[in-house]
Amino acid sequence: MNTLKKDKGFTIIEVVLVLAIAGLIFLMVFIALPALQRSQRDTARKSDVGVVSSAITSYTANNRGVFPTTSTLTSKTDGTPVGSDKFGGYVSAASNNTTAITVLAKNSVSAPVKEGQIKVVQGVKCGSSSAADTTSKVAAQALVLATSREFAIVTYLEAGGTGTSYCQES
Repeated sequence: MNTLKKDKGFTIIEVVLVLAIAGLIFLMVFIALPALQRSQRDTARKSDVGVVSSAITSYTANNRGVFPTTSTLTSKTDGTPVGSDKFGGYVSAASNNTTAITVLAKNSVSAPVKEGQIKVVQGVKCGSSSAADTTSKVAAQALVLATSREFAIVTYLEAGGTGTSYCQES
C-alpha cells in the first residue's frame, strides 16, 4: 500500500484570501470613520445650540424680558472674565470649547456662519438655508421676521462633508 503523507497548514491562496478580506474591512472602516466623526461633531453643535437657547430663555426670564447681548452670554454674571467656563455664567454646559457666540442686530434677515460659530438673532424665525462654500466653510441662513419675543440660533454643520447651516427657533 502506498500512503501519502499530507502536510498540515494553509495554502498561499488561503492566506492571500484572508489578507484581502481583512484589507477590505480596514478600508471600509477608514472610509466610514471621518463621516462618523463629522456626525458626532454635528450632534455636539446641535446640543450647544440647545444649551444657548436654554440660556437665552433663562436670561430673558430673569431680566424682565430683556434680550441678552454677546457680552452677557459670554461673560460670568458677576462681570469677571469667562475663564474655564464654556459660555460664561448663562451658557456653561456646552460640549465644545471652541465655539464663539455672537448676538446679531435685532431683525437681521441673514446669518452667515463659519465653523465654530453660533449666531443668535432676536425677532426672527428660521428661513431657508444654503449649502456652504466648501473653500471658506461659510454657510448662509436666511431668516424671516417674527415677533420680538422670538429668536433664532444658527450654527454651522459639516453635514456629509459639504457643510450647511443649522437653525433652531425659540
